[in-house]
Amino acid sequence: MNDLSLKASVSLANTHYENFPVASFLLPKSKRSDIALIYWFARTADDFADEGQFSASERISALNAIEKYFLDSLNGIYVNNEFKGLSDVVVRNNLNPVDFINLISAFRQDVTKKRYENFDEILDYCKRSANPVGRIVLDIFNIRNADAYNYSDKICTALQLTNFYQDVEIDYNKGRIYFPLDEMKRFNVDESIFEMKENNPNFSALLKYSIDRTRVLFSEGKNLFLFLKGRLKTEIKWTVAGGEKILSKIEKNNYQIFGNRPKLNKTDIITILLKSIFIK
Repeated sequence: MNDLSLKASVSLANTHYENFPVASFLLPKSKRSDIALIYWFARTADDFADEGQFSASERISALNAIEKYFLDSLNGIYVNNEFKGLSDVVVRNNLNPVDFINLISAFRQDVTKKRYENFDEILDYCKRSANPVGRIVLDIFNIRNADAYNYSDKICTALQLTNFYQDVEIDYNKGRIYFPLDEMKRFNVDESIFEMKENNPNFSALLKYSIDRTRVLFSEGKNLFLFLKGRLKTEIKWTVAGGEKILSKIEKNNYQIFGNRPKLNKTDIITILLKSIFIK
């Protein structure tokens, strides 16, 4: 993997665990370690796509190597203990390897694709960057239902879109814009707005339109709760409520996103958790 160290990536991934809601203390201990390994895989690949001072070709090479290590592990060839543990999780839970390959595909796309012509292209990205995680979690809990997968996809896509709106400035600094070009044109939003960090009415209108659409996805996705129970249900409710809270913060700030990155504070997290536990 050239100058990129998989061991170093594992260490880096560990620093992100607090941001991964589906590996929280709410989940049964027997499932937590499995999901943590899933997260390690996703975080490691994502960091190769995003972190450090590496060329595009180096990043692609690293992602290709991770894909190879994953596929090798399913055939009993292990580059390290993490991939050995991951392969055990995949086999023991009868997980779909395609979900893992799709994640790598999305991370690889982040290296090469910086603009999206329309919302369908955004949805295709979310289908590979976010939705596989939800499906993997459902499979780990042996919830294998087409409707459940569909509702999970809506939630995961909504969470990914929310992250785009939350990280507009961060993404642009990496050269990426996750607003469809045709919608930017419709709302008369030029790329210079991102460069100048200008909270103008046109961009606010585009952001409102985008958030309203995302709220519909969250609302439709909540039908997933009917398929869940116990700690997993609380965990997913908490995750959804956290995403919706981020959207609310943007709305309450009149869609002035530049210079005002929304995030959850401790009070938000505790309040959302309590509501998830006690409100049916």
